[in-house]
Amino acid sequence: MHLNFRNQNKRRYLTVMVISNKPLKFILVALVAILPFVSFANPTEEKEGTPTESTDVKSEIKEFINHHLLDAHDFTFNADKESGEHNGFSLPIILWDNGLQVFSSGEFHHGEKVAEHNGNYYVIHHEKIYKTDASGKLTEEHGHPTNVQPLDLSITKSVVGILFVSILMFIIFSRLAKSYAKNGGIASGAGRFFEPLVLYVRDEIAIPNIGEKNYKKYMSYLLTIFFFVFFLNILGLTPLGFNVTGNIAITASLALLTYLITTFSANKNYWAHIFWMPGVPTPMKFILAPIELLGTVIKPFSLMIRLYANILAGHVVLMSIIGLMFIFKSWIGSTLSFGLAFALSILEILVAFLQAYIFTMLSALYFGAGNEEHHHEGAEHH
Repeated sequence: MHLNFRNQNKRRYLTVMVISNKPLKFILVALVAILPFVSFANPTEEKEGTPTESTDVKSEIKEFINHHLLDAHDFTFNADKESGEHNGFSLPIILWDNGLQVFSSGEFHHGEKVAEHNGNYYVIHHEKIYKTDASGKLTEEHGHPTNVQPLDLSITKSVVGILFVSILMFIIFSRLAKSYAKNGGIASGAGRFFEPLVLYVRDEIAIPNIGEKNYKKYMSYLLTIFFFVFFLNILGLTPLGFNVTGNIAITASLALLTYLITTFSANKNYWAHIFWMPGVPTPMKFILAPIELLGTVIKPFSLMIRLYANILAGHVVLMSIIGLMFIFKSWIGSTLSFGLAFALSILEILVAFLQAYIFTMLSALYFGAGNEEHHHEGAEHH
């Protein structure tokens, strides 16, 4: 009897251990899977030919996500669809159309009206500005307007985010430099938080990948790109609605900077390795040269796509989970959606740091490859 009792307790203990060791991800997936079954609290009757309320909500969520992912010519904090009231501020529109045309984005009234300036009429459609007539007519072909697009040099929401982060970085690191000079090389204030990150970029990214001989000339760029991407990623998680690093034009510009610096600062050994690879038969050198040259372009392209895709996907998933609170009209569905959104937001902070680290690390790796010294074959025998 005593032995049987111990065996029963042992089996119960093992059962509890198995249940407690279930992965959290499996439990969350199971809870999400039952959400459609617990949303019966507010059933909707579908009538033939008329859209249901659920369909309208889904369309609004999809429209909101698409609007968030696009750049904007105004800065809107929130909007009331019923009253048409928008809280925010306008941004300057700068166009080149038979001369410089400058006016406020408020002339568009959030895309509802035609803007007139110096006898020219403009309309905004999916955050693109087209030239039109007084009626605002757009001629479409295959679903896309064929109207003339003037050269758009406007200050958009992404530009505001870039300027804000640039000014913030200038203030933070100018104060850090002053604290070093004032306190004998000891950081003070907010500089105590950023100093370990600066040392981390130097000791764990720059020196191991570039080398102690050449790392200093790249430190200014590596520090700038690390904190620039990191701050923009964090800014994208705020309710302000920024999506700068989720814009492929921004990531392409950053990758292009890395490519240009690598190309123009590389030594002769780097180019010799590309066009006349040592240690391989001569016929193979002619085959490998175009492949290696193509590789110099593919590397920054992968930098661009990696940052863009990860940040964009994070924004889409996070906002889609938040939208579930309005689709599943039950206390269980809303609570789970909020919990998942909160957990994913914490995870996105880690992703924001990780993507800044990866971009900086790979840039340093490319710089190091461009400055690698030629190793003589006879050096190993001495």
